[in-house]
Amino acid sequence: MLECDQDNESDNESDNQSKNNGSHNMGMSVGVLDHFNIRTRKLSDTVRFYEDIMGLEKGARPNFAFPGAWMYSEGKAVVHLVDISKTEEPQKPDSGVVHHVAFASRGFDGMKQRLKSKGMEFDSRQVPGGDLWQIFVNDPNGVMIELNYEAAKEGGGSAPAERRDDVGAR
Repeated sequence: MLECDQDNESDNESDNQSKNNGSHNMGMSVGVLDHFNIRTRKLSDTVRFYEDIMGLEKGARPNFAFPGAWMYSEGKAVVHLVDISKTEEPQKPDSGVVHHVAFASRGFDGMKQRLKSKGMEFDSRQVPGGDLWQIFVNDPNGVMIELNYEAAKEGGGSAPAERRDDVGAR
């Protein structure tokens, strides 16, 4: 235990030194998430899900030496799909250690209606405190998609039940 405490003190000292001399914050930032990539044996089903269910648009993609598709939201390629159906690479059953991918979204009630009309299973909830509403739905590859809606911007739509349980248990 003492060894860990000493290591933590040492780490804290070097963190403080970095902050004090400015090297920790040299105008660098990781920025925001640009896109996520799905390697799939179900390219057409996956494209259809992101078009018909999520409302994304299939768009321009560089001329790579492998098949795939790029899915756009508001002019930005946010989902990159790679078709592995003609390779030996096995299809992963879900999203691996990445539990879910989240989008800042608009139109909570409209999305719920779309999901119901397409027969999609989903979970909706209100984050404790009421400021954020969420919808969770899985794509054809088992990737969990989280859609976040700012309650104040949803025009008094039908608020989902507040839930404190961990969606990670799904």
